[in-house]
Amino acid sequence: MVQPMPLPSRRRLVGQSLLYAISIFASLGVFLFGYDQGVMSGIITGPHFRKYFNYPGPIEVGTMVAVLEVGAFMTSIAAGRVGDMIGRKGTLFVGAIIFTLGGAVQTFTTGFWTMIVGRIIMVQLPPRPRTECYIGMRGALACMEFTGNIIGYSSSVWTDYFCSFIDSHLSWRIPLFIQCVIGAILAAGSLLMPESPRWLIDTDQDAAGMRVIADLHGGDLTDPIAVAEFQEIKDKVLGERENGEGRSYGMMWRKYKRRVLLAMSSQAFAQLRLAGWPRRHPYDWNQFYIYVLSTLPPWYLVDRWGRRTILLSGAVVMGLALVATGWWMYMDVVQTPKAVVICVIIFNAAFGYSWGPVPWLYPPEIMPLTIRAKGVSLSTATNWAFNFLVGETTPYLQELITWRLYPMHGFFCACSFVLVYPETKGVPLEEMDAVFGEDERDARFDNESERVSLVSGNRPESRTYTQTPERRKNPNWLSRLLNRTDGRAEYRPISENEE
Repeated sequence: MVQPMPLPSRRRLVGQSLLYAISIFASLGVFLFGYDQGVMSGIITGPHFRKYFNYPGPIEVGTMVAVLEVGAFMTSIAAGRVGDMIGRKGTLFVGAIIFTLGGAVQTFTTGFWTMIVGRIIMVQLPPRPRTECYIGMRGALACMEFTGNIIGYSSSVWTDYFCSFIDSHLSWRIPLFIQCVIGAILAAGSLLMPESPRWLIDTDQDAAGMRVIADLHGGDLTDPIAVAEFQEIKDKVLGERENGEGRSYGMMWRKYKRRVLLAMSSQAFAQLRLAGWPRRHPYDWNQFYIYVLSTLPPWYLVDRWGRRTILLSGAVVMGLALVATGWWMYMDVVQTPKAVVICVIIFNAAFGYSWGPVPWLYPPEIMPLTIRAKGVSLSTATNWAFNFLVGETTPYLQELITWRLYPMHGFFCACSFVLVYPETKGVPLEEMDAVFGEDERDARFDNESERVSLVSGNRPESRTYTQTPERRKNPNWLSRLLNRTDGRAEYRPISENEE
């Protein structure tokens, strides 16, 4: 295979330092994602906000809050096509710019409809876990980013609380303006971050793609690990092109229906589990502390126990908490309030450990390169669609079926055992076809093609995949903290000698 002439690197950070810098920057994006989700909860009850908007009724207030989800749903769908055209880096930059403009319209709004317009055009920037990172660190870094999301949500509540003491319209304009500041920083920082090497290689920018891969592996262009990873990605791209398939949503549904349904269901069930809980006061600080702390164990566990184990164990604990809540509300005894609070704490901790972070990690892992942007955007759109559905139906169901609402949502936790989520721990993204049994199907076609070629006297040239050599670099402090040592077993594709 002819190696491309890599472009010279202009980045000072390489290796794991660059990887952690990317993850920290991505965490700023998910911090903003969480901040925007929570900032309206505090300001809509403020006296200056209500007075400025002529004391809006519940419908007006609900519209100002829920219309964000409508805009987020539409932009999530559009992000798939935009990501394929201008890349992940370009999508993040454009999204951050539009987000900042939307925040500015809200901050300097002149009335109800101006606020609605600002909420609609505010692009929601979905967390996108760094799937380009090392196999053993992919899950941990994604879970760190989710922790940033929860910290962002908690920070919005604290900001609303402190600004509530300002006796003017700045009490609600300042929290909204902070969105603009963070969005501008995110837009500027996106220009300094590397593009996804898989997108670069997929668009025939092999030199730039090899340069990014080399930087992620320490900056050495001759590093055998970086060269092997480049060759594996390039071979995968060429193989997908040889199949002659398009990249439309229709093709994605026909060929990868199972993957699409699993990605969408992970986001849908994450929202359906949250539907069972009554809305809590935004200044219930203890809930936020517990929620944030519960997102820390997956940093260590997600690449050791695996995604499936965490999802199923979390579903069990969450389901039991929901059923127990319904039982205590049905009994309606003196101990019911305290018992329900304990159930809420247990549920929040289980959700933060399992169905909070993993549904954001799983879709980009299982989607093939050709439709990864569209698949992730579709799963994110599912999150917002079910978020809107839950918000609209829960108050009505709480009045209609009362305590029965909670066991009903406990049933959705049980559904996790019906849908089989294949384990992706330790699996390279280019080998994900084997996890879903698609390599066996392709092998049958290859064998048939080879048999026909042998009859005609022409043996086709077989594509080879370079085995990733064993990593011998010294782990840094974070790798040691998470117990990511060189001796860990990693996924290896089956070689020809083992067949």
